[in-house]
Amino acid sequence: MHISEGILSPALLAGGAVLTICGSAAGLKSIDYDEIPVMGILSAAFFVASLIHLPIGPVSAHLTLNGLIGLILGIRAFPVILVGLTLQVLLFQYGGITTIGINTLNIALPAVLCHYIFKKGASLNTGKIVFNLSVFSCGFFSIFFSAIMVGFSLSLTGRAFLPAAKIAVAAHLPVMFIEGGVTTACVLFLKKVRPELLE
Repeated sequence: MHISEGILSPALLAGGAVLTICGSAAGLKSIDYDEIPVMGILSAAFFVASLIHLPIGPVSAHLTLNGLIGLILGIRAFPVILVGLTLQVLLFQYGGITTIGINTLNIALPAVLCHYIFKKGASLNTGKIVFNLSVFSCGFFSIFFSAIMVGFSLSLTGRAFLPAAKIAVAAHLPVMFIEGGVTTACVLFLKKVRPELLE
């Protein structure tokens, strides 16, 4: 999901940065102090999950756990993912300084969208089948929407990047299923040990 530096147009980078700042500000505004430890743990989980990646042209394919983060935190996923991506840039040079904004937007916005789409089905008072399907879908579609946004970002830069955009989306197809399964396993575990996180 990381887009490297020197690929996107300055206008697209600026737009992504502005939207990420707005999303992060909204997320920080809605934080309760008792949520900070959970946000730190989820940011660390995102950081570690994203370290194992496969470079594919101008992007990389990897797990992000953005569906899990979005399901639990909603709009607060923006600052959590921003912190994780910033640390990856500073420590491992994944992506780049100028692309932090657009990379955060491409990962955090789908997380927030999936929260609003699947949160009701993933509540504790729903049936087992609906719950599991909603949680899996949250993980699956968070990657799907992120891949589409990455491909769209590349295609907006120029027609020369259209083949790379198609490859980026296609490369994430297996990741979508893996992410859905991992998200389901994590949420089922949390349902047993910390069900209040899912309320």
